[in-house]
Amino acid sequence: MKIQVTKGILEQLAALPGTTDIGKLLRHQAGLTKREIRQAKFRPGGILKNGVRCRVTEPVKQGDMILVCLESEENRSDHLETFQGEEPRALAVLYEDEDLLVAEKPAGMASHPSGGHYRDTLANLVQSHLLGKGEACRIRPVGRLDRETSGIMVFAKNQAAAARLGEQRKKGEFQKIYTALARGELPAGSSGCICRPIGPDPGNRLRMRIDEKGKAAVTHWRAEASGGGYSLLKLWLETGRTHQIRVHMAWMGYPLAGDRLYGEHTENGMCRAALHAGRVRLIQPFTGKALEFEATLPWDMRELAENTLRGVLRLCGKVPETSGTIIFPENPS
Repeated sequence: MKIQVTKGILEQLAALPGTTDIGKLLRHQAGLTKREIRQAKFRPGGILKNGVRCRVTEPVKQGDMILVCLESEENRSDHLETFQGEEPRALAVLYEDEDLLVAEKPAGMASHPSGGHYRDTLANLVQSHLLGKGEACRIRPVGRLDRETSGIMVFAKNQAAAARLGEQRKKGEFQKIYTALARGELPAGSSGCICRPIGPDPGNRLRMRIDEKGKAAVTHWRAEASGGGYSLLKLWLETGRTHQIRVHMAWMGYPLAGDRLYGEHTENGMCRAALHAGRVRLIQPFTGKALEFEATLPWDMRELAENTLRGVLRLCGKVPETSGTIIFPENPS
């Protein structure tokens, strides 16, 4: 973490009780807890003022540069190998700072190593990107996407950032909006909420199913347009169960186009579930700045929408903006 002390910051600190020192700066400006400050103090080079190790009781003045190490070297992701896929890939970075990395995951790529994919996942690609910059840290995904799903993923670069983003998810401040193409025509402008628990399918270890004894799952949806036997949907979640959108839409009778696991077959060139995490909103965990990211609709979903919804909507490189404001639950569980 890096903090450049400005005149404005000094004025804000001066209005608070106590002396204007580094500890006060880290607590009130950076939002660090006493525990996080205490942990940083005992790391090599943990808290530096203008490149020199310092005490938290030292005063600060305009122009000072404060550096804080929020994670020690032993916590870096040495266990995570660099990317070794069939073809070289460059990471599509949407945003990056000292605490966060926001990237776009292509359809067909796993989010993290597991089950035969240990070197060709998005996490491996992030590791390659960071090591290429000489940056060694432990990356932590904030939520994950199914292998077939394309779109935005967020990675925290330290435990403190990961914990704060986790709290944002609980409070509904971390928001992810999905775009999907579903089979069947829902009336344009219609919306609803699916509240059905989800659990593993005992007959197929790859599938999930609606299960009254499963975990609570809540999916909000809205139909943006429909025609040609399909509906263009916007969806957002209160919970994050495996395959949640795919299971809920199939249960509702509108399976996602191309979903071979919960639908019938591939169609119109769509060889994967037509689901895209196209927009993410969050708060930078230390500065408090509101951030929003958008990833354009991939070519396969765009092509299917153009072919089936021709005349109903125009897709000029991305999904059109929704006609109204999406209302998110205030306190999702």
